[in-house]
Parts: sequence; structure tokens; C-alpha cells
Amino acid sequence: MPALLTSEPSVPVNRSDADLVALIAEQDQAALGELYQKFCGVQLALVSRILGGSGDAEEVLQEVFLQVWRQAGRYDASRSSVSNWLSLIARSRAIDRLRSRNVMQRTATAAYAEKRDTHASPEGSQNVLFSERRKRIRAALAELPKEQSEVIELAFFKGMTQSEIADSTGIPLGTVKTRTLLAMKKLRLALQSELKDLL
Repeated sequence: MPALLTSEPSVPVNRSDADLVALIAEQDQAALGELYQKFCGVQLALVSRILGGSGDAEEVLQEVFLQVWRQAGRYDASRSSVSNWLSLIARSRAIDRLRSRNVMQRTATAAYAEKRDTHASPEGSQNVLFSERRKRIRAALAELPKEQSEVIELAFFKGMTQSEIADSTGIPLGTVKTRTLLAMKKLRLALQSELKDLL
């Protein structure tokens, strides 16, 4: 790419737009600089309007004149003016950039959604927390006297009422209630945060 898109044309003579394009087809950098100076403002405004005033506009403008440099030999004066030809190139480049940007945004959105579904779903987090909580409760139960841990396990892990525990174990109902109360006090001290949601 010739480094002349920011420089002044070296030969300030009156040449038609078609003459400039013909010279560019022969790799005349001064002609490209002259054409750029003449049309860059209009084409930049067009590109900016299509892209919504994003920071990509100047980069797309450079791509437009790079395409002119490479394809000047294809210009047909009988089909359109140089101004219209440049506008067609600019519009095409800007729309391509817009589509590319939209594809990237959709891809990023889909990847983010997939990552959240796979690695950070609320349900998955809750399952991990529940598993940790259950381990802590099991550890705390292991510290209880056997007769107290027995009634708690029957109540919490088998869903039995105190009357059902009494009938099942043959332990008097009053004793079941006392053991449950003592066990709960000990568990509350050991697992205050874990038991808030369970008790």
C-alpha cells in the first residue's frame, strides 16, 4: 500500500477524476494522493453513516483507497463517474465491516451464553453448595453421641416424624424429643450458617 493517503499530491495540476484513476492504474502514487484528498471527506462521511459513527470508519476508508489502488484498471468511465464508483466501493466495504461486526457480536453472545449454561448455571452452583453443606452436616453429625445422631438422621435424611421415630426404634416419644432437642442445639452451634435454610 503506498504511503501517500495522508500526504499532499505532489503535482497540483488540473486533471479529471478519470485521468487520476487511469494514472493510479499505472501505479502513480501522486495521482492516488490527489484522488484521496479530493474525495476522502465525502467517503468518510458515507462510511461513518453506515457504521453508525464507529471508530472503524477511518480504517474502512483506508481499505477503500487500497482497493482503488489495486483495482483502478477495472474502472469503466462509461458505467459511472469516479465519485459514484468510489461511493459503491465505500458502501460495500462499510457493509462488509458491519456484517463482520454483527457476526462477531453474535458469536461472542452465543459463546458467553454457552459458557454460562455449561459452567455457571445457578442450578449447578446450588448443587455444589448443597453438596458442601451436606458434607459439613454429616461431619457435625459424626461428632454427636450415637443416640442423638440416630434420631437426627431418621428425621432429616429419612423424613420421619418424632412419633414415627419412636414407633420405629421403640424409644419413648419423650426421649426422642429430648435427644432431638439436645442434638439440634449442638448442631446449631457447629453449623449456624448451614442450618439457617434447613431448620
